Amino acid sequence: MSAEDLPIAKALKAATRPLDGLMALACEKRAAQWGDTITYSRKVFVPLTNMCRDTCTYCSFVKTPDDPAANYQTPEQVLATARAGEKAGCKELLFSLGERPELRYPEAAAALQKLGYATTNEYLRAMCELVLSETTLLPHVNAGTLTDGEIDMLKPVSASMGMMLETVSRRLTRKGMPHHACPDKTPVQRLRTLERAGERGVPFTTGLLIGIGETWAERVESLAAINAAHARHGHIQEVIIQNFQQKRGIVMADHPEPSLEDMLRTLAVARLMLAPEISLQAPPNLSARHAEYLKAGMNDWGGISPVTVDFINPDHAWPQLDELAQATAQAGLTLQERLTIYPDFLKQSNRFLDPSMTARLSDLARADGLARVQCLGATP
Repeated sequence: MSAEDLPIAKALKAATRPLDGLMALACEKRAAQWGDTITYSRKVFVPLTNMCRDTCTYCSFVKTPDDPAANYQTPEQVLATARAGEKAGCKELLFSLGERPELRYPEAAAALQKLGYATTNEYLRAMCELVLSETTLLPHVNAGTLTDGEIDMLKPVSASMGMMLETVSRRLTRKGMPHHACPDKTPVQRLRTLERAGERGVPFTTGLLIGIGETWAERVESLAAINAAHARHGHIQEVIIQNFQQKRGIVMADHPEPSLEDMLRTLAVARLMLAPEISLQAPPNLSARHAEYLKAGMNDWGGISPVTVDFINPDHAWPQLDELAQATAQAGLTLQERLTIYPDFLKQSNRFLDPSMTARLSDLARADGLARVQCLGATP
């Protein structure tokens, strides 16, 4: 077996091979494309709303309107967080939010109306505009499934967008499974958003959530679907392999977490299956085994914030940057700070960016497309 992109049948066979050899091939493929550079993005997170019309059984982020913690952040709250991130050296602001709560909950619709908007995504666009007008930060939009019109509305005010595919398994939408009665988690809707983003030239992040009951075949099929969308449109910047974590109060509180070996094998197979130019990411706060992750072929640590917690996994603190830098150096690699849009996409700004966004990026990017001002010390 070589380090070329793997089709589904070979990927399934590769998943049963000895792990050390599989990881070595993944690192070989990473080195050919990414050299010795491992990247991360210094960002601030804004959970614009924690209400959602989906009720995934592994999620602790979402609140129903009868919970006092359910909310939409006000423009003042958004701007305060943005300015704190800017002061701490962040270049990216990631908007995370539940999907279309106004379609399920009258309380959410009323909250939006009070803010002056009819839909969550219209409010999201306005908050992107606010961040752009008042700070130097680059918005990244993680709004879940989107229509053609919504992507067209959001692209001029965001440098990149994202949505976790999670899985293409329709089986996991059945009664008693984690995606049951979650209209935005049906695979066809997630895949349509991937296609729409590609057709409209959006630099896009997606990925898998592993350990929620999917089979190995379903993981491989999910990676193949992502790679196929990228082959058609060339728009997938990065793929995240995220491991399920037990959390207090969720339906799946006692569901077993994937093992380290499972995570490493998935990372290695993903690196071998995906086009080499797709960045492969693993969340550094969901495991302390950073050195092992690096040996599995990943090349990016994703977003790390000196200001805000991981609202999706609030019990897992971000690692210190000097800790990551040390683990990276010990692996013979170099940690570098990137922007929310990757260098290769920045080179194709005519296709992937609104002209106003290109002008902003020229002030933040150095000649190779990574962040002009590098923040590689410990997070404050």
